[in-house]
Amino acid sequence: MDRKLFLKKIATSLFLGIPFISMWSCSDSDVIPMPGPGTNLNCLANGTNSSIGSNHGHTLSVSGADVNSGIERTYDIQGSSAHNHQITVTASHFVTLASNQSVVITSTSAGHTHSVTISCA
Repeated sequence: MDRKLFLKKIATSLFLGIPFISMWSCSDSDVIPMPGPGTNLNCLANGTNSSIGSNHGHTLSVSGADVNSGIERTYDIQGSSAHNHQITVTASHFVTLASNQSVVITSTSAGHTHSVTISCA
């Protein structure tokens, strides 16, 4: 076997082997559970989950009690970030959450903004 053929076989093995190794190395801890059919997401009973776009340490927690009160409220979302942003969840947003639908709110600016999605837990 000459050098060129040897290198070609090595390259082919790597090209075909890497996807197999990637699939083989997956574990259950790599899987993010998604709500299945029949899962009852309920903002009033369970509170909410939040997703913050372009996130770098910000966090948000909106409780079921906040959703139930339905009163406009401003939240700080600083979390572990070095700077703060705020979002205001309006009474209208709370009505939407109480009907188990998601809302998307843009944060205040600190040189940039974040798109914050609040959905039912």
